[in-house]
Amino acid sequence: MNGEIICIGTELLLGDVLNTHSAFIARSVAPLGINIYYHTVVGDNENRLRQTVKQSLERSDIVFMTGGLGPTYDDITKNIVYSELGLTSFIDEVALQKLQSYFDKIGRPMTDNNIGQVMRTENSFFFENDFGTAPGVCVTQNGKTIIMLPGPPRELVPMVENKVMPYLMKLTDRVLYSRYLRYFGIGESALEAMLSDIMKVSVNPTVAPYVDNYEAKLRVTASSDKLENAKKSVDIMVEKLLNLTGEYCYGVDVNGLEDALVKLCTEKAVKITTAESCTGGLISERITSVPGASAVLDMALCCYANSAKIKLLGVSPLTLELFGAVSKETAREMALGALKVSAADFAVSVTGIAGPDGGTAEKPVGTVFIAVAGKDGSCNVQKLSLGTRTRSRGDIRFLASSHALKALLDAVKE
Repeated sequence: MNGEIICIGTELLLGDVLNTHSAFIARSVAPLGINIYYHTVVGDNENRLRQTVKQSLERSDIVFMTGGLGPTYDDITKNIVYSELGLTSFIDEVALQKLQSYFDKIGRPMTDNNIGQVMRTENSFFFENDFGTAPGVCVTQNGKTIIMLPGPPRELVPMVENKVMPYLMKLTDRVLYSRYLRYFGIGESALEAMLSDIMKVSVNPTVAPYVDNYEAKLRVTASSDKLENAKKSVDIMVEKLLNLTGEYCYGVDVNGLEDALVKLCTEKAVKITTAESCTGGLISERITSVPGASAVLDMALCCYANSAKIKLLGVSPLTLELFGAVSKETAREMALGALKVSAADFAVSVTGIAGPDGGTAEKPVGTVFIAVAGKDGSCNVQKLSLGTRTRSRGDIRFLASSHALKALLDAVKE
């Protein structure tokens, strides 16, 4: 089936809210063989939304819509869809009773405008909302399917995963299967140059390069009428790609450097600790965003001031005086000091100049030192030059955290 996604909300157009729904829905339905050809964002405007829905119904078999299902005056999605399909809505009494029970349970009165959330038509049914008051709606008419979903991510994501996907699986006889290879330390263009011959001739499976947060990523996708056939094709291609690019690939089917690190440390029963200056806790924040990080991260120290480096990490005042806080010598002592005061097997430290001010000719903005120390007494330090005219303070901090995670990952692997 050919499909498209319409995300509704003026807040999305203004940039007040980041539109993550399009990417999430597209990724979710791709394995089912649903081809998403259009992504549209439209504000809470009846005329523009009506035109968008009309156009979508003319060119797509299935349309996913997010937002506009709430009880307020600008929640107009259902009324417009029902109108464009020529359907008359009615109150679903079963859904109304569930909604009333919800309000009774939380001790709040249900107002009349909430009733609009349980209006549906013939040829439609609700996807129950386990985390909010607005159910999702699926309506079919003249060979077209429209699936309307609530806007809040905490409601939409579980509804798609637990309610919508099982329904969609009944509608298609094709299966797409994908695997993802993630790279750090090589750009998308360089990676594509290495694999251009394979990419040009690969039709099923396909090999597609992407850029994601200063990382390169390959998606390998195969289509088949049977899942096991698609998996076999993809696995063969993944092995071929790893033979060519394995030195740059840090993980397959992982969600990022932090995910790969936590998984590897868990497998090896390794504890880690962090000592951060210019990244200000970003490394430990990324690590702790991964479920299971509590079994891996022993301690996280954020030491911006020199006095904190001396007191908490045991950095020598003489080292700071002779070489400065941003130096390989300070980075080494920070990592060794963090290892000493923790129960970790490895420690990573970062110190640098994130900017936009504070750089010198000798140490310009973007100069970063990263050290990784191990219990065996080893301590490897690397110097990075991350500053460019287009990189912000946030860019430099994020890149520094990525390099630190990669250095720690490599150390644990070795």
